[in-house]
Amino acid sequence: MSLQFCTLEGPFHQKIVTYLRSYCINLKDIHPQIDCNACLPADQEALMDIKATLKEPYLGIFNTWTGSNCCQGWYGVSCDPTTQRVADIVLLGESEDPIYKKAGRFGYMTNSLSPSLCKLDNLTTLIVADWKDISGEIPACVTSLPDLRILELIGNKITGTIPKNIGQLSKLTVLNLADNKICGSIPASIVNLEKLKHLELSNNQLSGEIPSDIGKLGMEEEFFVKINLLTG
Repeated sequence: MSLQFCTLEGPFHQKIVTYLRSYCINLKDIHPQIDCNACLPADQEALMDIKATLKEPYLGIFNTWTGSNCCQGWYGVSCDPTTQRVADIVLLGESEDPIYKKAGRFGYMTNSLSPSLCKLDNLTTLIVADWKDISGEIPACVTSLPDLRILELIGNKITGTIPKNIGQLSKLTVLNLADNKICGSIPASIVNLEKLKHLELSNNQLSGEIPSDIGKLGMEEEFFVKINLLTG
């Protein structure tokens, strides 16, 4: 009987692979060659697309994004310990991490965010902050990530608008898009983010009226929208 699903090379749908992975530990007693900690190929492919799109010339953080297991040793990437699906991407341009001290400088990154990040459908945290020169738009498909709780893209040069379906992120608790070049209006759907605790949209080029029901969100922290062209 083939046990390809545990090496993550079989033809099964990735969700079935994720479910069956939990049984790998027992199966390893019979088949020691099975690798239960390997990164899901679809997740690794998405990360490689992200790496190919973003350019970071000084710190070399993407030099760690090599090998067959993106859950081990890939800078800024962490996985759910049970499913081994990518759960968090945290890439900070300003940090106390030794990699920054060794380089003697903060980070600098260019180009844009790849829509392939939306293939990471177990993602709970996406932080790509303070890289100064990341541009392009927020991929609209980010609103399809069902488990996303933290979305922070502060301190870049992101343009375009806030995705109109941002309100679909029902688990979102933090939305920080400050210090970019985002324009247009605040989507009306933002009032559907019932679990939102922190909203920071300052220092952009937003215009139009602030949604009248935004006060119903019950955020624990102040709603920041200064240095925009908003009314209401």
